[in-house]
Amino acid sequence: MNIPNASPSLYNEDLAPATVRNWGPFSIFNVWTSDVHSLWGYYLAASLFLFCGGFVNFLLAIGIGSLIIFALMHLVGIAGVRTGVPFPVLARASFGIWGANLPALVRAIVACFWYGAQTAAASGAIVALLTRNESMLFFHQNSHMLGHSTLEVICYVVVWALQLLIIQRGMETVRRFQDWAGPAVWIMMLLLAIYLTIKAGGLSLSSDIPMDVLLEKTKDAGVPGAPGSLSALFAVAAIWVTYFSALYLNFCDFSRYCPSERALTKGNIWGLPVNLILFSLVAGITTIAAFNVYNEVLLHPDQISAKFDSWFLALLAALTFAVATLGINVVANFVSPAFDFANVFPRQIDFKKGGYIAALIALALYPFAPWEGGAAHFVGMVGNTMGPIFGVMMVDYYLIRKGRLDVEALYREDGEYRFGNGWNTNALVAFAVGILFSSILPGFTDIMPSWWGIYGWFFGVAISGVIYYVLRGAAARSGALAKA
Repeated sequence: MNIPNASPSLYNEDLAPATVRNWGPFSIFNVWTSDVHSLWGYYLAASLFLFCGGFVNFLLAIGIGSLIIFALMHLVGIAGVRTGVPFPVLARASFGIWGANLPALVRAIVACFWYGAQTAAASGAIVALLTRNESMLFFHQNSHMLGHSTLEVICYVVVWALQLLIIQRGMETVRRFQDWAGPAVWIMMLLLAIYLTIKAGGLSLSSDIPMDVLLEKTKDAGVPGAPGSLSALFAVAAIWVTYFSALYLNFCDFSRYCPSERALTKGNIWGLPVNLILFSLVAGITTIAAFNVYNEVLLHPDQISAKFDSWFLALLAALTFAVATLGINVVANFVSPAFDFANVFPRQIDFKKGGYIAALIALALYPFAPWEGGAAHFVGMVGNTMGPIFGVMMVDYYLIRKGRLDVEALYREDGEYRFGNGWNTNALVAFAVGILFSSILPGFTDIMPSWWGIYGWFFGVAISGVIYYVLRGAAARSGALAKA
């Protein structure tokens, strides 16, 4: 779409409103299969199962969380369908044409962390497969570099490089890849669950994991209450919602290619509450069966596949989970920073170059591996920074602008979204206060209660949203008085 009088500093073909809209319900559904059906998605679901202490509790907490995810994601998706613009361009309406670079860069940095985490998970599945061979195991145990085994480094770099091939031809290639990668891992998840259930002697929906084992496995996660307690169930739902915090911002990067709100709704219903609950059900069944078979808690699929007697099954599991994890990386952690970095320098950086920058940062992060540790802790640490941005943007779009934007003005330096020299001070103040309470105080001080960090994303959304609404209201009244 051509924008008359668009500023070259705000516009390029990748940032322009979408004109080809061929992402129907199946493609939207597979955005979510690609995003959820990964090693990290399984690892988180299996970890959260331990906090619930039982199957019914688990499905209840995950079910409530999944409905919240659907509602929040749909808000963002509708904005994408109506405007046709990617996340950093949509952010110009609330943060200003230049101020939008701040949330864009925050989102891009978070994506780089997740890019590295998912790549490490995918390469870990390959390492688990290769070390079934005695010579490879010896090499893995005795050769090290960059704080990892040399085999881990090699597999990480290979998987990292393979992902770059997927995006060579842009978003249409992404759509085609995810349309088969998402269903593929569903098949493998079911095979894994069936294999372990048969080996365990039948289907079990009651957790046989002793409480002392659950307490030992969850003691350092920072989740309040004992497994199965009400406080633990609320925490599970909150962590599940926070896991998707980055995509709440940039789901419009995908929904902008959707032909209608009806198609979006259909894809989201099947892809979010239905798919999320079923995926979690399979993860819970697999966790119980794996414990009954191997008498230990195995949270990573590659840990389970490494114990398979059949080399073929181990190979199939490793390759499927690796491919699926590549799928989420491309969908959730490549597309967004590609647009985000392009938004900062649209003249110099296009979609591909922005993605390459994100990939290089993820490669540089690998020696430090900030994603190692508990799943719940990492999700909270990374996700809480996204809440204030979401709060400001949704309040601006739905409560202040009533779901209507002048799309062409988003690409003009002299339009209504210029605010003060391109920066909306009200949004920046709301964001700063929100991130203070969502991330900084709970992450670096002991001022806040120990449970605060679990709900940091929610506090960030609420605090920044309320402050922004009040400041915008005060600014509107002040402007009206000045004209009187």
